Amino acid sequence: MTLLPLILAAALPVPGRSIVASQQGVAASSQPLAAQAAVHVMERGGNAVDAAIAANSTQGLMEPTSNGIGGDLFALVYIAKEDKLYGMNASGWSPAGMTLSFLKSKGIEGELPYRGVYTVTVPGAVSGWAALHDRFGKLPLSTDLAPAIWYAEHGFPLMEVTSMLWSRSLKLLSESPESASTWLVDNPPRTPRAGEVFKNPNLARSLRLIAEHGRDGFYKGPTAQAIVDVVRSKGGVMTLDDLAQFKPEWVSPIQTTYHGWTVTELPPNGQGIAALEMLNIMEQFPLSQDGFHSTKAMHAMIEAKKLAYADLLEYIGDPHFSKIPVEQLLSKKLAAERAKLIDPAKANCNEPPSKLAGMGSDTIYLTVVDGEGNIVSLIQSNYAGFGSGLTPKGGGFMLQNRGNLFSLKPGQPNTIEGHKRPLHTIIPAFLQKDEVRIGFGIMGGWNQAQAHAQFVSDIVDHGMTIQQALEAGRFTKGTFEGCDVEMESSIPQDVRDELTSMGHKIDVKPLRTPNFGYGQAVIFDRRSGVKFGASDPRHDGEAIPVPAPYLAR
Repeated sequence: MTLLPLILAAALPVPGRSIVASQQGVAASSQPLAAQAAVHVMERGGNAVDAAIAANSTQGLMEPTSNGIGGDLFALVYIAKEDKLYGMNASGWSPAGMTLSFLKSKGIEGELPYRGVYTVTVPGAVSGWAALHDRFGKLPLSTDLAPAIWYAEHGFPLMEVTSMLWSRSLKLLSESPESASTWLVDNPPRTPRAGEVFKNPNLARSLRLIAEHGRDGFYKGPTAQAIVDVVRSKGGVMTLDDLAQFKPEWVSPIQTTYHGWTVTELPPNGQGIAALEMLNIMEQFPLSQDGFHSTKAMHAMIEAKKLAYADLLEYIGDPHFSKIPVEQLLSKKLAAERAKLIDPAKANCNEPPSKLAGMGSDTIYLTVVDGEGNIVSLIQSNYAGFGSGLTPKGGGFMLQNRGNLFSLKPGQPNTIEGHKRPLHTIIPAFLQKDEVRIGFGIMGGWNQAQAHAQFVSDIVDHGMTIQQALEAGRFTKGTFEGCDVEMESSIPQDVRDELTSMGHKIDVKPLRTPNFGYGQAVIFDRRSGVKFGASDPRHDGEAIPVPAPYLAR
Protein backbone atom coordinates (compact mmCIF):
# COMPACT_ATOMS: atom_id res chain seq x y z
CA MET A 1 0.00 0.00 0.00
CA THR A 2 0.95 3.66 -0.19
CA LEU A 3 0.41 6.38 2.37
CA LEU A 4 -1.42 8.51 -0.21
CA PRO A 5 -4.96 7.35 0.68
CA LEU A 6 -4.34 8.45 4.25
CA ILE A 7 -3.30 11.94 3.13
CA LEU A 8 -5.39 12.71 0.02
CA ALA A 9 -8.57 10.67 0.41
CA ALA A 10 -11.18 11.78 -2.13
CA ALA A 11 -15.00 11.76 -2.34
CA LEU A 12 -15.36 11.97 1.42
CA PRO A 13 -16.39 14.74 3.83
CA VAL A 14 -14.02 17.70 3.67
CA PRO A 15 -12.19 18.00 7.01
CA GLY A 16 -12.24 21.28 8.89
CA ARG A 17 -8.48 21.27 9.39
CA SER A 18 -5.41 19.77 7.75
CA ILE A 19 -3.07 17.06 8.93
CA VAL A 20 0.25 18.42 10.19
CA ALA A 21 3.57 16.90 9.14
CA SER A 22 7.20 17.01 10.24
CA GLN A 23 10.30 14.88 9.93
CA GLN A 24 11.20 15.65 13.56
CA GLY A 25 7.98 14.55 15.26
CA VAL A 26 4.42 15.55 16.19
CA ALA A 27 2.50 15.85 19.46
CA ALA A 28 -1.32 15.83 19.54
CA SER A 29 -3.33 16.80 22.61
CA SER A 30 -6.64 18.40 23.52
CA GLN A 31 -4.62 21.22 25.16
CA PRO A 32 -2.28 23.10 22.76
CA LEU A 33 0.12 24.19 25.52
CA ALA A 34 0.44 20.55 26.60
CA ALA A 35 1.23 19.49 23.03
CA GLN A 36 3.72 22.35 22.85
CA ALA A 37 5.35 21.17 26.08
CA ALA A 38 5.87 17.79 24.42
CA VAL A 39 7.41 19.50 21.39
CA HIS A 40 9.81 21.53 23.55
CA VAL A 41 10.92 18.41 25.43
CA MET A 42 11.65 16.69 22.12
CA GLU A 43 13.61 19.77 21.02
CA ARG A 44 15.69 19.36 24.19
CA GLY A 45 16.62 15.82 23.14
CA GLY A 46 13.78 13.92 24.76
CA ASN A 47 12.02 11.06 23.04
CA ALA A 48 8.32 10.23 22.70
CA VAL A 49 8.13 8.90 26.28
CA ASP A 50 9.65 12.05 27.77
CA ALA A 51 7.34 14.15 25.60
CA ALA A 52 4.25 12.17 26.59
CA ILE A 53 5.04 12.60 30.31
CA ALA A 54 5.52 16.34 29.73
CA ALA A 55 2.22 16.61 27.87
CA ASN A 56 0.29 14.47 30.36
CA SER A 57 1.56 16.30 33.44
CA THR A 58 0.82 19.66 31.82
CA GLN A 59 -2.61 18.50 30.74
CA GLY A 60 -3.37 17.33 34.28
CA LEU A 61 -2.92 20.93 35.37
CA MET A 62 -4.76 22.49 32.46
CA GLU A 63 -7.64 20.02 32.16
CA PRO A 64 -8.21 18.92 35.78
CA THR A 65 -11.83 18.03 35.11
CA SER A 66 -10.59 15.02 33.16
CA ASN A 67 -7.18 13.92 34.38
CA GLY A 68 -4.35 14.48 36.83
CA ILE A 69 -2.05 12.71 39.25
CA GLY A 70 -5.06 11.46 41.23
CA GLY A 71 -6.12 9.23 38.31
CA ASP A 72 -5.03 6.19 36.30
CA LEU A 73 -2.98 5.75 33.13
CA PHE A 74 -2.59 3.26 30.28
CA ALA A 75 -0.11 3.49 27.40
CA LEU A 76 1.10 1.70 24.30
CA VAL A 77 4.74 2.43 23.45
CA TYR A 78 6.02 1.73 19.96
CA ILE A 79 9.83 1.48 19.69
CA ALA A 80 10.75 2.11 16.06
CA LYS A 81 14.15 0.42 15.98
CA GLU A 82 12.56 -2.79 17.31
CA ASP A 83 9.28 -2.34 15.39
CA LYS A 84 7.67 -3.53 18.61
CA LEU A 85 4.85 -2.47 20.92
CA TYR A 86 4.99 -2.44 24.74
CA GLY A 87 1.93 -2.13 27.01
CA MET A 88 1.69 -0.25 30.30
CA ASN A 89 -1.23 -0.78 32.71
CA ALA A 90 -1.02 1.79 35.50
CA SER A 91 -4.53 1.39 36.84
CA GLY A 92 -4.71 1.48 40.61
CA TRP A 93 -6.19 -1.11 42.92
CA SER A 94 -8.81 -0.75 45.62
CA PRO A 95 -7.72 -0.40 49.26
CA ALA A 96 -7.10 -3.78 50.94
CA GLY A 97 -10.05 -3.19 53.29
CA MET A 98 -12.53 -2.35 50.53
CA THR A 99 -14.65 -5.52 50.57
CA LEU A 100 -18.30 -6.42 50.14
CA SER A 101 -18.66 -6.99 53.89
CA PHE A 102 -17.15 -3.59 54.69
CA LEU A 103 -19.48 -1.83 52.25
CA LYS A 104 -22.46 -3.75 53.62
CA SER A 105 -21.55 -2.54 57.10
CA LYS A 106 -21.86 0.99 55.71
CA GLY A 107 -25.27 0.25 54.26
CA ILE A 108 -24.01 0.08 50.67
CA GLU A 109 -25.51 -2.76 48.63
CA GLY A 110 -26.62 -3.15 45.03
CA GLU A 111 -24.22 -0.63 43.54
CA LEU A 112 -21.53 1.79 44.63
CA PRO A 113 -22.18 5.53 44.81
CA TYR A 114 -21.04 7.44 41.73
CA ARG A 115 -18.66 9.65 43.73
CA GLY A 116 -17.29 9.88 47.24
CA VAL A 117 -14.82 8.08 49.43
CA TYR A 118 -15.92 4.51 48.64
CA THR A 119 -15.12 5.02 44.94
CA VAL A 120 -11.49 6.06 45.50
CA THR A 121 -8.86 3.65 44.21
CA VAL A 122 -5.09 4.12 44.40
CA PRO A 123 -4.04 6.60 41.69
CA GLY A 124 -1.87 4.84 39.10
CA ALA A 125 -0.70 7.69 36.84
CA VAL A 126 2.51 8.66 38.64
CA SER A 127 3.63 5.04 38.90
CA GLY A 128 3.01 4.79 35.15
CA TRP A 129 5.16 7.85 34.46
CA ALA A 130 7.96 6.43 36.60
CA ALA A 131 7.86 3.01 34.92
CA LEU A 132 7.73 4.48 31.42
CA HIS A 133 10.55 6.89 32.23
CA ASP A 134 12.77 4.28 33.88
CA ARG A 135 12.50 1.95 30.90
CA PHE A 136 12.50 4.31 27.93
CA GLY A 137 13.06 7.94 28.98
CA LYS A 138 16.16 9.88 27.90
CA LEU A 139 15.90 13.08 29.94
CA PRO A 140 15.69 13.51 33.73
CA LEU A 141 12.14 13.17 35.04
CA SER A 142 12.51 16.70 36.44
CA THR A 143 12.93 17.99 32.87
CA ASP A 144 9.83 16.14 31.70
CA LEU A 145 7.79 17.70 34.53
CA ALA A 146 9.28 21.21 34.19
CA PRO A 147 6.56 22.62 31.88
CA ALA A 148 3.74 21.53 34.20
CA ILE A 149 5.53 22.92 37.26
CA TRP A 150 6.16 26.25 35.55
CA TYR A 151 2.57 26.66 34.41
CA ALA A 152 1.24 25.59 37.81
CA GLU A 153 3.28 28.30 39.51
CA HIS A 154 2.95 31.09 36.93
CA GLY A 155 -0.48 30.31 35.49
CA PHE A 156 -1.99 29.59 32.10
CA PRO A 157 -5.07 30.85 30.20
CA LEU A 158 -7.98 28.43 30.33
CA MET A 159 -9.34 27.02 27.06
CA GLU A 160 -13.00 27.13 25.98
CA VAL A 161 -14.16 23.51 26.18
CA THR A 162 -12.25 22.95 29.42
CA SER A 163 -13.92 26.02 30.94
CA MET A 164 -17.32 24.65 29.93
CA LEU A 165 -16.59 21.24 31.47
CA TRP A 166 -15.20 22.92 34.62
CA SER A 167 -18.38 24.97 35.06
CA ARG A 168 -20.43 21.77 35.38
CA SER A 169 -18.67 20.97 38.67
CA LEU A 170 -19.35 24.17 40.61
CA LYS A 171 -21.65 22.46 43.13
CA LEU A 172 -19.26 19.52 43.64
CA LEU A 173 -16.26 21.79 44.14
CA SER A 174 -18.14 24.06 46.53
CA GLU A 175 -18.89 21.19 48.92
CA SER A 176 -15.29 20.90 50.19
CA PRO A 177 -13.16 23.80 51.50
CA GLU A 178 -9.99 22.22 50.06
CA SER A 179 -11.61 21.67 46.66
CA ALA A 180 -13.09 25.16 46.63
CA SER A 181 -9.78 26.83 47.50
CA THR A 182 -7.98 24.80 44.82
CA TRP A 183 -10.41 24.91 41.89
CA LEU A 184 -12.66 27.96 42.38
CA VAL A 185 -11.90 31.67 42.11
CA ASP A 186 -13.38 34.94 43.39
CA ASN A 187 -15.99 35.66 46.06
CA PRO A 188 -18.66 34.40 45.72
CA PRO A 189 -16.75 31.39 44.39
CA ARG A 190 -17.08 30.51 40.71
CA THR A 191 -15.28 28.35 38.19
CA PRO A 192 -12.63 30.08 36.03
CA ARG A 193 -13.70 31.42 32.65
CA ALA A 194 -12.20 30.79 29.23
CA GLY A 195 -9.14 32.98 28.75
CA GLU A 196 -8.72 33.56 32.48
CA VAL A 197 -5.28 32.83 33.94
CA PHE A 198 -5.38 30.01 36.48
CA LYS A 199 -2.63 28.92 38.90
CA ASN A 200 -2.28 25.84 41.09
CA PRO A 201 0.75 26.27 43.39
CA ASN A 202 -0.24 23.22 45.46
CA LEU A 203 0.03 21.00 42.37
CA ALA A 204 3.42 22.57 41.61
CA ARG A 205 4.63 21.41 45.03
CA SER A 206 3.28 17.89 44.48
CA LEU A 207 4.96 17.69 41.06
CA ARG A 208 8.27 18.91 42.52
CA LEU A 209 8.22 16.03 45.00
CA ILE A 210 7.76 13.63 42.09
CA ALA A 211 10.51 15.36 40.10
CA GLU A 212 12.91 15.02 43.05
CA HIS A 213 11.97 11.56 44.35
CA GLY A 214 10.25 9.75 41.48
CA ARG A 215 7.32 7.51 42.41
CA ASP A 216 8.24 7.70 46.12
CA GLY A 217 7.52 11.44 45.95
CA PHE A 218 3.87 10.50 45.52
CA TYR A 219 3.30 7.04 47.03
CA LYS A 220 5.29 7.78 50.16
CA GLY A 221 5.90 10.88 52.26
CA PRO A 222 3.64 13.95 52.62
CA THR A 223 1.55 13.40 49.47
CA ALA A 224 0.71 9.82 50.43
CA GLN A 225 -0.15 10.94 53.95
CA ALA A 226 -2.46 13.66 52.61
CA ILE A 227 -4.27 11.09 50.43
CA VAL A 228 -4.78 8.72 53.37
CA ASP A 229 -5.87 11.55 55.65
CA VAL A 230 -8.63 12.82 53.36
CA VAL A 231 -9.91 9.30 52.59
CA ARG A 232 -10.01 8.19 56.22
CA SER A 233 -11.57 11.47 57.34
CA LYS A 234 -14.55 10.56 55.15
CA GLY A 235 -14.85 7.00 56.46
CA GLY A 236 -12.67 5.22 53.91
CA VAL A 237 -10.12 2.47 54.55
CA MET A 238 -7.09 3.44 52.46
CA THR A 239 -3.71 3.01 54.20
CA LEU A 240 -0.15 4.08 53.51
CA ASP A 241 0.60 0.45 52.62
CA ASP A 242 -2.10 0.49 49.92
CA LEU A 243 -0.16 3.30 48.24
CA ALA A 244 3.40 2.15 48.90
CA GLN A 245 2.80 -1.42 47.73
CA PHE A 246 1.11 -0.55 44.45
CA LYS A 247 3.07 -1.16 41.25
CA PRO A 248 2.08 -0.71 37.60
CA GLU A 249 2.29 -3.62 35.20
CA TRP A 250 3.97 -4.15 31.84
CA VAL A 251 1.50 -6.19 29.77
CA SER A 252 1.50 -7.88 26.38
CA PRO A 253 -0.82 -6.01 23.99
CA ILE A 254 -3.70 -7.88 22.35
CA GLN A 255 -4.45 -7.68 18.62
CA THR A 256 -6.78 -8.59 15.81
CA THR A 257 -6.71 -8.01 12.07
CA TYR A 258 -9.30 -5.99 10.19
CA HIS A 259 -9.18 -6.35 6.41
CA GLY A 260 -5.40 -6.69 6.44
CA TRP A 261 -4.66 -4.04 9.09
CA THR A 262 -3.45 -4.99 12.57
CA VAL A 263 -5.32 -3.29 15.41
CA THR A 264 -3.75 -3.29 18.88
CA GLU A 265 -5.30 -2.63 22.29
CA LEU A 266 -4.32 -3.42 25.87
CA PRO A 267 -5.65 -6.57 27.57
CA PRO A 268 -8.18 -6.64 30.44
CA ASN A 269 -8.89 -5.11 32.93
CA GLY A 270 -9.65 -2.55 30.19
CA GLN A 271 -12.40 -2.47 27.56
CA GLY A 272 -9.98 -2.59 24.60
CA ILE A 273 -10.96 -6.20 23.94
CA ALA A 274 -14.49 -4.96 23.12
CA ALA A 275 -13.12 -2.78 20.31
CA LEU A 276 -11.34 -5.79 18.82
CA GLU A 277 -14.37 -8.08 19.12
CA MET A 278 -16.56 -5.37 17.62
CA LEU A 279 -14.19 -5.07 14.65
CA ASN A 280 -14.16 -8.86 14.20
CA ILE A 281 -17.96 -8.82 13.99
CA MET A 282 -17.97 -5.78 11.67
CA GLU A 283 -15.54 -7.61 9.37
CA GLN A 284 -18.34 -10.07 8.55
CA PHE A 285 -20.22 -7.27 6.73
CA PRO A 286 -19.31 -5.42 3.48
CA LEU A 287 -19.05 -1.99 5.11
CA SER A 288 -16.81 -0.57 2.38
CA GLN A 289 -19.37 -1.55 -0.26
CA ASP A 290 -22.29 -0.30 1.81
CA GLY A 291 -20.64 3.12 2.01
CA PHE A 292 -19.75 5.67 4.66
CA HIS A 293 -22.68 6.60 6.91
CA SER A 294 -24.98 4.28 4.96
CA THR A 295 -27.94 2.76 6.78
CA LYS A 296 -26.61 -0.78 6.34
CA ALA A 297 -23.14 0.09 7.64
CA MET A 298 -24.44 2.08 10.62
CA HIS A 299 -26.89 -0.67 11.57
CA ALA A 300 -24.19 -3.36 11.41
CA MET A 301 -21.81 -1.31 13.56
CA ILE A 302 -24.42 -0.45 16.20
CA GLU A 303 -25.48 -4.09 16.48
CA ALA A 304 -21.84 -5.24 16.61
CA LYS A 305 -21.31 -2.81 19.48
CA LYS A 306 -24.17 -4.34 21.47
CA LEU A 307 -22.82 -7.87 21.00
CA ALA A 308 -19.22 -6.99 21.92
CA TYR A 309 -20.25 -4.96 24.97
CA ALA A 310 -22.51 -7.76 26.23
CA ASP A 311 -19.38 -9.94 26.37
CA LEU A 312 -17.39 -7.11 27.96
CA LEU A 313 -19.81 -6.83 30.85
CA GLU A 314 -20.09 -10.60 31.28
CA TYR A 315 -16.45 -11.68 31.20
CA ILE A 316 -14.03 -8.81 31.83
CA GLY A 317 -12.41 -7.91 35.14
CA ASP A 318 -8.97 -8.00 36.76
CA PRO A 319 -7.10 -11.03 35.32
CA HIS A 320 -5.23 -11.44 38.64
CA PHE A 321 -8.52 -12.49 40.26
CA SER A 322 -10.24 -14.57 37.57
CA LYS A 323 -9.42 -16.21 34.25
CA ILE A 324 -10.42 -13.93 31.37
CA PRO A 325 -11.25 -15.77 28.10
CA VAL A 326 -9.25 -13.39 25.90
CA GLU A 327 -8.42 -15.85 23.10
CA GLN A 328 -12.02 -17.04 22.84
CA LEU A 329 -13.42 -13.52 22.74
CA LEU A 330 -10.94 -12.52 20.03
CA SER A 331 -11.51 -15.54 17.80
CA LYS A 332 -12.77 -14.96 14.27
CA LYS A 333 -14.98 -18.05 14.66
CA LEU A 334 -16.81 -16.48 17.61
CA ALA A 335 -17.20 -13.24 15.64
CA ALA A 336 -18.79 -15.10 12.73
CA GLU A 337 -21.26 -16.75 15.11
CA ARG A 338 -22.05 -13.46 16.83
CA ALA A 339 -22.59 -11.76 13.45
CA LYS A 340 -25.32 -14.29 12.63
CA LEU A 341 -27.35 -12.82 15.51
CA ILE A 342 -27.63 -9.49 13.70
CA ASP A 343 -30.95 -9.09 11.92
CA PRO A 344 -30.21 -6.92 8.83
CA ALA A 345 -33.69 -5.38 9.00
CA LYS A 346 -34.25 -4.88 12.72
CA ALA A 347 -32.51 -3.54 15.83
CA ASN A 348 -32.07 -5.97 18.71
CA CYS A 349 -32.73 -4.35 22.07
CA ASN A 350 -31.27 -7.06 24.32
CA GLU A 351 -28.18 -8.82 22.94
CA PRO A 352 -27.09 -11.82 25.07
CA PRO A 353 -23.44 -12.46 25.96
CA SER A 354 -21.54 -15.26 24.28
CA LYS A 355 -21.79 -18.73 25.77
CA LEU A 356 -18.15 -19.74 26.13
CA ALA A 357 -16.86 -23.21 26.87
CA GLY A 358 -15.50 -23.30 30.40
CA MET A 359 -16.39 -20.08 31.24
CA GLY A 360 -18.12 5.99 33.14
CA SER A 361 -16.46 9.56 31.42
CA ASP A 362 -13.99 12.37 31.75
CA THR A 363 -10.62 11.45 30.32
CA ILE A 364 -7.78 12.81 28.18
CA TYR A 365 -6.01 11.08 25.32
CA LEU A 366 -2.72 12.23 23.81
CA THR A 367 -0.22 10.78 21.39
CA VAL A 368 3.35 11.64 20.41
CA VAL A 369 5.70 10.53 17.67
CA ASP A 370 9.36 11.57 17.90
CA GLY A 371 12.07 12.03 15.29
CA GLU A 372 13.09 8.37 15.41
CA GLY A 373 9.50 7.23 14.85
CA ASN A 374 8.85 6.09 18.43
CA ILE A 375 5.18 6.53 19.32
CA VAL A 376 3.41 6.81 22.66
CA SER A 377 -0.36 6.30 22.68
CA LEU A 378 -1.43 7.40 26.18
CA ILE A 379 -4.71 7.82 28.00
CA GLN A 380 -5.27 9.15 31.51
CA SER A 381 -8.35 9.90 33.58
CA ASN A 382 -10.06 10.81 36.84
CA TYR A 383 -13.13 8.91 35.51
CA ALA A 384 -15.91 11.44 36.28
CA GLY A 385 -15.42 15.17 36.00
CA PHE A 386 -13.19 15.98 38.99
CA GLY A 387 -13.34 12.34 40.04
CA SER A 388 -14.44 11.48 43.56
CA GLY A 389 -14.72 15.08 44.73
CA LEU A 390 -11.95 14.55 47.34
CA THR A 391 -8.92 16.86 47.20
CA PRO A 392 -5.98 15.91 49.51
CA LYS A 393 -4.97 18.87 51.65
CA GLY A 394 -2.27 20.91 49.95
CA GLY A 395 -2.04 18.46 47.04
CA GLY A 396 -3.60 20.43 44.19
CA PHE A 397 -5.19 17.34 42.64
CA MET A 398 -8.44 15.40 42.85
CA LEU A 399 -8.68 11.69 43.66
CA GLN A 400 -10.40 9.55 41.03
CA ASN A 401 -13.72 7.71 41.48
CA ARG A 402 -12.72 4.72 39.34
CA GLY A 403 -13.96 2.28 41.99
CA ASN A 404 -17.52 3.14 40.96
CA LEU A 405 -17.07 0.65 38.11
CA PHE A 406 -16.79 -2.34 40.45
CA SER A 407 -19.74 -4.71 40.70
CA LEU A 408 -21.27 -5.48 44.11
CA LYS A 409 -22.77 -8.72 42.83
CA PRO A 410 -20.83 -11.62 44.42
CA GLY A 411 -18.89 -14.04 42.24
CA GLN A 412 -18.49 -11.86 39.14
CA PRO A 413 -15.17 -11.14 37.33
CA ASN A 414 -15.59 -7.50 38.32
CA THR A 415 -16.83 -7.97 41.92
CA ILE A 416 -15.06 -5.61 44.32
CA GLU A 417 -12.23 -7.04 46.46
CA GLY A 418 -9.23 -5.61 48.24
CA HIS A 419 -6.25 -4.78 46.01
CA LYS A 420 -8.28 -5.50 42.88
CA ARG A 421 -8.49 -3.30 39.79
CA PRO A 422 -11.97 -2.56 38.37
CA LEU A 423 -13.12 -3.09 34.82
CA HIS A 424 -11.65 -0.02 33.18
CA THR A 425 -12.97 2.24 30.44
CA ILE A 426 -9.81 4.07 29.31
CA ILE A 427 -7.89 2.53 26.40
CA PRO A 428 -5.06 3.63 24.08
CA ALA A 429 -4.83 2.05 20.61
CA PHE A 430 -2.53 1.41 17.65
CA LEU A 431 -3.13 0.60 13.98
CA GLN A 432 -0.62 -0.64 11.42
CA LYS A 433 -0.16 -2.09 7.96
CA ASP A 434 2.97 -2.51 5.85
CA GLU A 435 5.19 0.45 6.77
CA VAL A 436 2.47 2.66 8.29
CA ARG A 437 2.20 2.98 12.09
CA ILE A 438 -0.68 4.93 13.69
CA GLY A 439 -1.06 5.78 17.36
CA PHE A 440 -4.63 6.83 18.13
CA GLY A 441 -7.29 7.06 20.80
CA ILE A 442 -10.72 8.54 21.46
CA MET A 443 -11.72 9.07 25.07
CA GLY A 444 -15.10 9.14 26.79
CA GLY A 445 -16.23 6.39 29.16
CA TRP A 446 -18.01 3.47 27.47
CA ASN A 447 -17.82 5.44 24.22
CA GLN A 448 -14.20 4.47 23.72
CA ALA A 449 -14.20 0.94 22.29
CA GLN A 450 -17.06 1.76 19.90
CA ALA A 451 -15.35 5.01 18.85
CA HIS A 452 -12.10 3.12 18.19
CA ALA A 453 -13.93 0.66 15.94
CA GLN A 454 -15.56 3.51 14.00
CA PHE A 455 -12.19 5.26 13.57
CA VAL A 456 -10.59 2.07 12.23
CA SER A 457 -13.50 1.48 9.85
CA ASP A 458 -13.30 5.05 8.55
CA ILE A 459 -9.64 4.53 7.62
CA VAL A 460 -9.75 0.92 6.45
CA ASP A 461 -13.21 0.68 4.85
CA HIS A 462 -13.54 4.22 3.55
CA GLY A 463 -9.96 5.39 2.94
CA MET A 464 -10.14 8.41 5.20
CA THR A 465 -7.21 10.41 6.48
CA ILE A 466 -6.66 10.37 10.23
CA GLN A 467 -8.07 13.91 10.38
CA GLN A 468 -11.20 12.92 8.46
CA ALA A 469 -11.63 9.87 10.67
CA LEU A 470 -11.43 12.00 13.81
CA GLU A 471 -13.93 14.51 12.45
CA ALA A 472 -16.40 11.98 10.99
CA GLY A 473 -19.81 11.90 12.66
CA ARG A 474 -20.11 9.17 15.28
CA PHE A 475 -22.74 7.19 17.09
CA THR A 476 -22.38 6.22 20.72
CA LYS A 477 -24.37 3.96 23.01
CA GLY A 478 -23.52 4.44 26.67
CA THR A 479 -25.91 1.75 27.87
CA PHE A 480 -25.54 -2.03 27.64
CA GLU A 481 -29.20 -2.85 26.91
CA GLY A 482 -32.02 -1.33 24.92
CA CYS A 483 -32.15 0.20 21.43
CA ASP A 484 -31.19 3.71 22.49
CA VAL A 485 -28.28 5.23 20.59
CA GLU A 486 -26.96 8.79 20.33
CA MET A 487 -25.88 10.18 16.96
CA GLU A 488 -24.20 13.38 15.91
CA SER A 489 -26.26 15.66 13.68
CA SER A 490 -23.69 15.28 10.88
CA ILE A 491 -25.02 11.76 10.22
CA PRO A 492 -27.53 12.27 7.37
CA GLN A 493 -31.19 12.72 8.26
CA ASP A 494 -32.38 10.08 5.79
CA VAL A 495 -30.03 7.51 7.35
CA ARG A 496 -31.30 8.37 10.83
CA ASP A 497 -34.90 8.03 9.61
CA GLU A 498 -34.22 4.62 8.10
CA LEU A 499 -32.49 3.43 11.26
CA THR A 500 -35.46 4.65 13.30
CA SER A 501 -37.79 2.58 11.12
CA MET A 502 -35.62 -0.47 11.97
CA GLY A 503 -36.21 0.04 15.70
CA HIS A 504 -33.23 2.18 16.73
CA LYS A 505 -34.23 4.88 19.22
CA ILE A 506 -31.99 7.75 18.11
CA ASP A 507 -31.15 10.79 20.21
CA VAL A 508 -29.58 13.37 17.88
CA LYS A 509 -26.91 15.56 19.42
CA PRO A 510 -25.33 18.76 18.05
CA LEU A 511 -21.70 18.87 16.99
CA ARG A 512 -19.02 19.21 19.71
CA THR A 513 -21.14 17.38 22.29
CA PRO A 514 -18.76 15.67 24.78
CA ASN A 515 -20.67 12.35 24.65
CA PHE A 516 -18.85 11.28 21.48
CA GLY A 517 -15.35 11.70 22.88
CA TYR A 518 -12.27 13.62 21.84
CA GLY A 519 -9.51 11.95 19.83
CA GLN A 520 -5.94 12.42 18.63
CA ALA A 521 -3.79 10.49 16.16
CA VAL A 522 -0.25 10.39 14.77
CA ILE A 523 1.35 8.48 11.89
CA PHE A 524 4.91 7.33 11.29
CA ASP A 525 5.69 6.39 7.70
CA ARG A 526 8.68 4.05 8.04
CA ARG A 527 9.69 4.51 4.40
CA SER A 528 9.78 8.28 4.11
CA GLY A 529 10.51 9.00 7.78
CA VAL A 530 7.74 11.63 7.82
CA LYS A 531 5.47 11.97 10.84
CA PHE A 532 1.88 13.20 10.66
CA GLY A 533 -0.59 14.31 13.31
CA ALA A 534 -4.30 15.13 13.69
CA SER A 535 -6.50 16.49 16.47
CA ASP A 536 -10.24 16.26 17.10
CA PRO A 537 -12.02 19.61 16.58
CA ARG A 538 -14.62 18.67 19.18
CA HIS A 539 -12.17 19.88 21.85
CA ASP A 540 -9.63 22.70 22.22
CA GLY A 541 -6.72 20.64 20.94
CA GLU A 542 -4.07 20.74 18.30
CA ALA A 543 -1.45 18.58 16.65
CA ILE A 544 1.85 20.46 16.77
CA PRO A 545 4.86 19.51 14.62
CA VAL A 546 8.40 19.54 15.96
CA PRO A 547 10.45 22.06 13.94
CA ALA A 548 13.87 21.38 12.46
CA PRO A 549 16.79 22.51 14.67
CA TYR A 550 17.57 25.49 12.42
CA LEU A 551 18.53 27.75 15.34
CA ALA A 552 20.60 25.19 17.21
CA ARG A 553 24.15 26.32 18.01
